Amino acid sequence: MNPQPAAVTAAAPRSLFSWRKHWASRFGTAPFLPMSRGEMDALGWDSCDIIVVTGDAYIDHPSFGMALIGRLLEAQGFRVGIISQPDWLSAAAFRALGRPNLFFGVTAGNMDSMVNRYTADRKPRSDDAYTPHGEANRRPDRALVVYAQRCREAFPGSNVVIGSIEASLRRIAHYDYWSDKVRRSVLPDSKADLLLYGNAERAVVELAHRLAAGERIGDIRDLRGSAFMAPSGWLPAAGWSEIDSTTVDTPGVLIRHADPYAMTATAADGAACAEGPGKGAARAAPAGGQVVQFHRQGYARMPKLARAQTVIRLPSYEQVAADAVLYAHASRVFHLESNPGNARALVQAHGERDVWLNPPPIPLTTAEMDGVFAAPFQRRPHPAYGEAKIPAFEMIRFSVNIMRGCFGGCTFCSITEHEGRIIQSRSEQSILREIEEIRDRTPGFTGIISDLGGPTANMYRLACKDRRIESACRRLSCVFPGICDNLDTDHTPLLQLYRRARALPGVKKVLISSGLRYDLAVRDPEYVRELVRHHVGGYLKIAPEHTEEGPLAHMMKPGMSSYEQFRQMFEKFSKEAGKEQYLIPYFIAAHPGTTDADMLNLALWLKRNNFRLDQVQTFLPTPMALATAMYHSRRNPLHKVGHASGSVETARGARQRRLHKAFLRYHDPDNWPLLREALRQMGRADLIGNGRKQLVPYAQPPGSGLRRVPPLAAPAAGRARGGRPAGRASAK
Repeated sequence: MNPQPAAVTAAAPRSLFSWRKHWASRFGTAPFLPMSRGEMDALGWDSCDIIVVTGDAYIDHPSFGMALIGRLLEAQGFRVGIISQPDWLSAAAFRALGRPNLFFGVTAGNMDSMVNRYTADRKPRSDDAYTPHGEANRRPDRALVVYAQRCREAFPGSNVVIGSIEASLRRIAHYDYWSDKVRRSVLPDSKADLLLYGNAERAVVELAHRLAAGERIGDIRDLRGSAFMAPSGWLPAAGWSEIDSTTVDTPGVLIRHADPYAMTATAADGAACAEGPGKGAARAAPAGGQVVQFHRQGYARMPKLARAQTVIRLPSYEQVAADAVLYAHASRVFHLESNPGNARALVQAHGERDVWLNPPPIPLTTAEMDGVFAAPFQRRPHPAYGEAKIPAFEMIRFSVNIMRGCFGGCTFCSITEHEGRIIQSRSEQSILREIEEIRDRTPGFTGIISDLGGPTANMYRLACKDRRIESACRRLSCVFPGICDNLDTDHTPLLQLYRRARALPGVKKVLISSGLRYDLAVRDPEYVRELVRHHVGGYLKIAPEHTEEGPLAHMMKPGMSSYEQFRQMFEKFSKEAGKEQYLIPYFIAAHPGTTDADMLNLALWLKRNNFRLDQVQTFLPTPMALATAMYHSRRNPLHKVGHASGSVETARGARQRRLHKAFLRYHDPDNWPLLREALRQMGRADLIGNGRKQLVPYAQPPGSGLRRVPPLAAPAAGRARGGRPAGRASAK
């Protein structure tokens, strides 16, 4: 199988490592990228070319964005410094390393700062996994905007470039769950010169070299994967076309009205015409007059526009903030323009200026991925943190990232908005080399690799069978509503990687902890057998997310038949291996498109299958996700959106969201009062009792269920699907 990612129709990009190194490469490689003037002095630096400002602790490991980008720029010859978790209350901390020669690169960290700081219930989190000792409150709300503004204050006139997942998810006007409103793109709020979205290796390397060569940042407008502010109506050059997509209403059936000047008979005067000579002939012109003939003209076809010179105008920030339907429409257009092989530029007005988005970046080749991960990472936190434990590092210190991207397209997930749908895989040799580095250099290694994975465990080297088809594809998912016939689902390269990894000297076991796409796995029973026999540590976590068709369709997740098929394989192969192993399914509460009846049916399924979930997830509307557009607009952007489109049922109130979560933890006595009340309102009081088929008991244990919550609203008419009483179908 070809290890390269699928080709795209855009012009082949310059290789990531083909640039001539910057002159500062003579200083060599830093043990750690410096975080202080003293470290700069020890390296012989008088200044930094690029300063990365991050909301995370600096861990010199390829799983952390500031290290991955910092080391990549260092490999290009640039001097890169790190300002980690600065005090944002003044600009002083942002002056620690002086003025950068080229630009400040600002990132909120590996997570969106609002997701990092707040729960799905909008409550502040008590810890931060990316901070020493897990200490909370070491970064501000909307860190990207705050940090960028402080950089401007610290050194007016310096170039400021923003990136990371927070920039990716907020690059256009977006619904913000925590303020419950549509906010502007982070570009005008941060006052940054440029926004780089996605993993951004190509863009940041090219940007650094072009700035070093003397180009002005305001003149660099052709980087794929970049966004910037432009004057209203700006186009890059002559020959560009703009498609107006600022409205959703389309004309109805065209009705041909009667021509008042027609010279032929109509049904009304047919009898009179029949009396004259030549039935149906034109009437004579009056004396001295002229007959004007009206002829039907064919409709000219719209000229075919060159995609590379076409921009689509989205509804403006002001429009999507005022009209949720237009927000859903903009979301749909945005996601349809996400394939780097055919995506067009996008533009969205913000007041009197435009936010311009260039098409997504071209995926990295396998050789480029290997080069990025081959940097001299120390694989540990910066010495400035001493012996402090950083939870995120402890979690991944013995794991290896083998690929990036995801073609699943789950609507609640933001991976595709950031990393894209095309899988970018490392070579087997590169991965095995990193395992050996962990074995030889990471303190505390006991012979167990905790994960070989990525966004999805089993998408390694999977791609479209035909690169031309992939380049032209407009689907939002390769596996929904079914697995595409053009998708190569061969797991052989992954099986070979697993076998070679566990055969390395000093490696006792290789676990797979990343999420598994079981609808793909069941296509290859040999993969499931190998996984179950060698790579499961007693429990395997998978994510059906729901059991009911309605929520699953709004999530773009496979039906439960795939889960059942995988479960049977898992149990069969576990038994053959003589191992007692268990599946741990994950589910989401309160996802758009989910009714109370759906959650009841899920709870009954959990009870029938003897699942008692300890940790459950309530839907968190992250910026830019399709499910977030459903949550905000109550429309479904998976289909064409209009003001007359059907609405999507959405659990928005705190009480209903808590009820949906309570259904997942039906066994928790603290949830029983709420569940009893809901079951009575749903007409399902028959599920209250101590029987095997009943959900919650009559009696309440002393000291439990004391939390006071507002009363439940009466269930909406027709809430259950198919016209049946809510939950009745699954109550047997």
